[in-house]
Amino acid sequence: MGKLDNRIDLYIDNAAVYAQPILHHLRMLVHEACPEIIEKIKWGCPHFDYKGPVCHMAAFKNHCAFGFWKGALLPDLHHLVGEDKQHAMGHLGKIETVEDLPGDDVLITYIQNAVILNKEGIKLPKKDTAPKIELQVPDDFIERLVQVPAAGVNFEKFTASKRKEYLEWFNEAKTEATRYKRMDNAIEWIAEGKSRNWKYER
Repeated sequence: MGKLDNRIDLYIDNAAVYAQPILHHLRMLVHEACPEIIEKIKWGCPHFDYKGPVCHMAAFKNHCAFGFWKGALLPDLHHLVGEDKQHAMGHLGKIETVEDLPGDDVLITYIQNAVILNKEGIKLPKKDTAPKIELQVPDDFIERLVQVPAAGVNFEKFTASKRKEYLEWFNEAKTEATRYKRMDNAIEWIAEGKSRNWKYER
């Protein structure tokens, strides 16, 4: 039996009116695909785990997003998770209505395949480049970067260690309010090309 998280109920209730049916529908499909799924809130957004992360969803001002943790490893008969789909809006692009989603059977199959990857212990391949030190960039911070192009450009230019300093700062926040305030401060500083500890640098 899976595990529900009432924080996701609150997340959906607090989402924009347009987003609520989308989030309810996605949540229902995830549980239909895998009754043992465990719900969590990570980085302020609903995530679904089974022996590790499976997928996640998020609601923004005018659209929703849905993505798979191991999208690059999924069979992709319907061209939902190819490299051209992996951008700030999640694997399914901007979702503005339930009609923007793939058919239920299609999405359930993708979710089930994502669960199978975790059941079988299949991990994402390590990149051949330098050791990865970056944390996953949360969707709600990506949304802020998209809205402030200068910040997005500078964040991409930052070294991996500079990006990590910001991401760890968000993760260390004790409350969601603190986390969001840190993100807002970060966007302002990054747009100016400043690192997380710019106040202490000479």
